Amino acid sequence: MGTHQARRGDTRQRIQDVALELFLERGYEKTSLREIAEKLDVTKAALYYHFKTKEDIVIGLFQEFGRPLDELIAWGRTQPSDLDTRLELLRRYSAALQTASPLFRFAHENQPTLRELSIGQSFRERITALTELVTDAGGPLEDRARGMSALFTVHFGAFAAMEWMTGDDTPDDKRRAFLQVAEELLTAAHHPSAGTE
Repeated sequence: MGTHQARRGDTRQRIQDVALELFLERGYEKTSLREIAEKLDVTKAALYYHFKTKEDIVIGLFQEFGRPLDELIAWGRTQPSDLDTRLELLRRYSAALQTASPLFRFAHENQPTLRELSIGQSFRERITALTELVTDAGGPLEDRARGMSALFTVHFGAFAAMEWMTGDDTPDDKRRAFLQVAEELLTAAHHPSAGTE
């Protein structure tokens, strides 16, 4: 039974990977379940066993991406609310986003579809939770803006590293540069309590 479950999970993952590749290549609306099945060299019935619709595939993709973010939020909530924790949150968020660039591209190109599937709402909730972990709710507005900007700098960097920034730098170099800028923003927003220098 365990082996069957593992194989079923591998098949689901393969379907999601191939579907995302086709969605990015041909467009979400122009890609059919039949084309996904053909690319995988399986019957449409075999594909249907795992996913009834293209929407189910997209929901599955975002649920998979959501798990590491939920784990990161849970970890952050158990840590002290200090600069070291906040910097580590940024680093871990950057690492979680590293493999999600194709998903970000899909999300960017298919915003109306995501709104219809309510995927955007759960993602917004996660971003709100992360923002609360890297900012002081009662701190000065400028510092809260720096904390939020740091988070979005890491977020944007995952997408920009693959899509928008040209030059000889590798995607890893670009992600590291965005992370460094985010860390600088967060450090500038941190004010230790009076009397602790």
